[in-house]
Amino acid sequence: MRRIGAITGLAAALALAGCSLATQPAGQATHPAGSGPVSSSPTASAASTRTSPGRARAAASVSIAAVGDTMLGNMPDLPADPGRYLDPVRRDLDSAQIVFGNLEGTLTTAGTTKCGQHTHPGKDCFAFRVPPGYARYLKAAGFTILNDANNHSFDFGPAGQAQTVRAIHSAGLAQTGLPGEITVVRANRVKVAFLGFAPYSYDADLLDLPAARALIEQARRSAAIVVVYMHAGAEGSDDDQVTGREEYYLGEDRGNAEQFAHMAIDAGASLVIASGPHVLRGMQFYKHRLIAYSLGNFAGYDNFSTEGELGLSVILRVTLTARGRFERARIYPIQLTGEGQPVPGGAAVSFTRQLSAQDFGATAARIRPSGVIAAPLP
Repeated sequence: MRRIGAITGLAAALALAGCSLATQPAGQATHPAGSGPVSSSPTASAASTRTSPGRARAAASVSIAAVGDTMLGNMPDLPADPGRYLDPVRRDLDSAQIVFGNLEGTLTTAGTTKCGQHTHPGKDCFAFRVPPGYARYLKAAGFTILNDANNHSFDFGPAGQAQTVRAIHSAGLAQTGLPGEITVVRANRVKVAFLGFAPYSYDADLLDLPAARALIEQARRSAAIVVVYMHAGAEGSDDDQVTGREEYYLGEDRGNAEQFAHMAIDAGASLVIASGPHVLRGMQFYKHRLIAYSLGNFAGYDNFSTEGELGLSVILRVTLTARGRFERARIYPIQLTGEGQPVPGGAAVSFTRQLSAQDFGATAARIRPSGVIAAPLP
């Protein structure tokens, strides 16, 4: 793979002005659909979800679309027309009220990387950034909330992370995933809380299970629906299986994805989604809640390898009741081109169905050839 992305032991001493860094569990934000970004506490803010006349229904259900690792390039290698880079998948992204993606990198002009003064000093260190203004292209493609809990959110240190958060908010988007951060948005008058976790001190820590559980429980007390993202598991084409054990990459502890996901649901999560392995993984139902263990890579202009199964991706669309119960879901297959552009098509549905059955047996999500997802039979 071109992108290795292993970083360890960076401190998250973030005393940053003008951005939404929730550095204590009390941080959360709420604002209603149709309003602009509003901070309801001194530690966090969130952007509103989109609404349209066709979506203005009674508070009966909430639709969420989610994708995996997303970047629009890496300076100086950027697409010729970034504003149209996601056009092939815009219709499927725009099909939900809330659209979530993992921002696998930074939106910054900062110059000093975790690798030193040079952006690509060696094969085992990668630092990703695009101009801050690229946030508007993600919003135009349909995204409403981006996750910062991953191993690239600190590629350019605290300055790069702070500028990234400001850029996201300036574009009218919500973000989540920093220490202690709960981000609440509304859809159909229903509060939906988003939390992101990764095994790093500058993110909400995936490895500190008691703290993670407490944060999820707090989110459940403030929102009817809780969506948990985890950046978990080893990475690469040989790591498409959920092991049920602690997983490592280049000696770095990447967590036990199954243990964390089950804990999140026990703590009140309505839906658990993930990426990080850079390849699709299977899907499981636990206590009638859906877990998508990796949505793979979604977009990255020459950022990620697209060979074989590394080029398979999906858009996951889930509808939950106003109380957070699973209603229906579907995956839309995506194939990454040689330059990392997502286009509809490919073998992702059959691949995900096979992995689900192999890893989870009786608790596996039943995925039909159309991509429709159903719970296991009783």
